[in-house]
Amino acid sequence: MRIDIITVVPDILRSPFESSILKRAIDKGLVEVHLHNLRDYSLGSYNQVDDYQFGGGAGMVLMIEPIDKCIQELKEAQTYDEIIYLTPDGETLNQKMANGISMLKNIIILCGHYKGVDQRVRDTLITREISIGDYVLSGGELGAAVLCDSIIRLLPGVLNDETSALTDTFQDNLLAPPVYTRPREYKGLKVPEVLLGGNFKVIEEWREEQAYSRTEKLRPDLLE
Repeated sequence: MRIDIITVVPDILRSPFESSILKRAIDKGLVEVHLHNLRDYSLGSYNQVDDYQFGGGAGMVLMIEPIDKCIQELKEAQTYDEIIYLTPDGETLNQKMANGISMLKNIIILCGHYKGVDQRVRDTLITREISIGDYVLSGGELGAAVLCDSIIRLLPGVLNDETSALTDTFQDNLLAPPVYTRPREYKGLKVPEVLLGGNFKVIEEWREEQAYSRTEKLRPDLLE
C-alpha cells in the first residue's frame, strides 16, 4: 500500500511513522508513506499557499492552485483509489471504514489547515471526506496520523499476531471484553477463574458474554 500525505506542516507527521508498529510496517515494505510539503508547490517568491477568503471573514484558506499542482504531479506517477480530505464535516471514521480503506492500493490524504481549503478542491479533486470526530483541530495532520494508524495495522504482516486485529473493539460491532495479565492477584484483585482453567471453549463463551454486556452498558447504539 502507498499513502501520500499533502500537508503544510510535514514535521508534525514525521514522528508517528518513525516508531512502533507504523515504523515496522514501513521497514518491512508493507506500506510506503510519503509526505509532501504543499509549500513546494507554492505561488511566487513568498511560498504562498493560502489567501484571504472572498466575501470577508476570519481565517485564511488554502488555495486550489498549489493543491491541484501537487495532486496532478502525483497522479502522473501512479493511479489512486481515493483522494481523502480530513475535515470535521466528513464521514466519521469507524472500524468498518478503516477495514475498507486498508484494502486499497494507493491513496492520497490532504490535510486541511487554517480555515480549510478552497471549496473547488473539494468539489473537483477529492473523492472522500473523513472526520475523526465532532471537534475542530488546528489542521488535518493529527487526523491523518489517526487514519493511517487505523488502516496500516490491518495490513497483512504488520501485527505479529494477525488475529489480534480481528478481535479488536468494533470489528464485530461489540466492545472488546476485559483482559488480564500477571500477577494472578494484586492487592486482593483477582483474575477471573474462568481465564485460568484452560478450557478455551468456555473462555471464548465468557469473552463473548462480556463483550455483549459491556457493549449493552457502554455503547447500546452499537447493538441497534
